[in-house]
Amino acid sequence: MRATAEATPYVLELIGALYGIEANIRGAPPTERLQVRQHQSLPILYAVSAWLRHRNRALPVKSELAKAINYSLSQWDALVLYCEDGLIEISNALAESTLRRVSLGSESVFFVGSGRDTQWVAAMYSVISCKVNDIDPND
Repeated sequence: MRATAEATPYVLELIGALYGIEANIRGAPPTERLQVRQHQSLPILYAVSAWLRHRNRALPVKSELAKAINYSLSQWDALVLYCEDGLIEISNALAESTLRRVSLGSESVFFVGSGRDTQWVAAMYSVISCKVNDIDPND
């Protein structure tokens, strides 16, 4: 357990560096973001992978930490996908936050009254979602 506590700052520092890179390239064109990720983020991701694999060898196979590490490694292709496309974000937190707002709003539709009112509210959510994502709702 002590080894995990000592190594945690190292891994957190690596993850922080990944998010720092993203902060620096936020708003840049996709081609530039891709180039920076290829040169700066991928080596850090490989360091995280190496640490996970090394740490996993020292753990009992059925331990909770080993299960978590194995899960992370099994999802590795999805994790590094953002380094293969300048449009993909490092995290889906923004999408989840946006969907959470729509979901919370849809729950209030249950109390709208009539079916016609519900359709009107759903249409308004669609238009708002289009505007937020710079999509022409008339297309």
